[in-house]
Amino acid sequence: MKAYIFPGQGAQFIGMGKDLYEQSEQAHSLFEQANEILGFRITDIMFSGTEDQLKQTSVTQPAIFLHSVILATVLGNEFKPEMIAGHSLGEFSALVSAGALSFEDGLRLVAARANAMQKACEIQPSTMAAVLGLDDFTVEDICHRVSDIVVPANYNCPSQLVISGTIAGVDKACELLLAAGAKRALKLNVGGAFHSPLMESARVELEAAIIATEVKAPICPIYQNIDAKPYTDPEHIKRNLILQLTGAVRWTQIVKHMLEDGATSFTEVGPGNVLQGLVKKVDRAIPTSSASIAQ
Repeated sequence: MKAYIFPGQGAQFIGMGKDLYEQSEQAHSLFEQANEILGFRITDIMFSGTEDQLKQTSVTQPAIFLHSVILATVLGNEFKPEMIAGHSLGEFSALVSAGALSFEDGLRLVAARANAMQKACEIQPSTMAAVLGLDDFTVEDICHRVSDIVVPANYNCPSQLVISGTIAGVDKACELLLAAGAKRALKLNVGGAFHSPLMESARVELEAAIIATEVKAPICPIYQNIDAKPYTDPEHIKRNLILQLTGAVRWTQIVKHMLEDGATSFTEVGPGNVLQGLVKKVDRAIPTSSASIAQ
């Protein structure tokens, strides 16, 4: 079975999507439509902006979403997923590409999500850190023992887990994790504590928008971040999207469940190849590739 996977924040780079814009009339039209919906020319930043402009959450998230969704659209009949998943933001890209959300609704939700998360980051200084070389249970246990807010946020692959919380909480957890034998506990250059209770204000803000948006059954099951299980029911999908902002991204578990359910290959749709690397950490033998249009 063919699994298609969609990246999240961190996969962006200057020049992303420019080849699509220049080579495909359909892609050109969708990018211009996105500029109108967003109220600014995001294509100018994507194609030739600065790194600082592109890494702003309010730009990064819709930029990655557009690259992924427009690439899947241009692929046409070549895009035939039998199961899909997206890492954090990528869950929205996956849902649009699988027909559960319209392009316009998906982009509006992603823009609202990015803005809500940006505001939540400004309410309280917070951060994230990548922890390498420890099992999930040890990381979970140490986070639980820290008095400040710090939680597992991204289960990226075996022995790689990202934690998220207040600056004091993450600092203390990193200290304890290194003492427990972590190879590294590296603070990340991010705007705030994504996928933690500190995103509660963003979850509340986005909940109303998600509830008001039409979601259809996707063309294949989507394995959602909150519990790594496959879903096709629109109401369940909505609920899981709402919970995603404050819940962990269970990517390791998603890949394992896809493999258990018969995945024979993984194709990454969007900028970069980060997710392929994470899949290989779960099963080195599984074929992975990047989606691309013919030159």
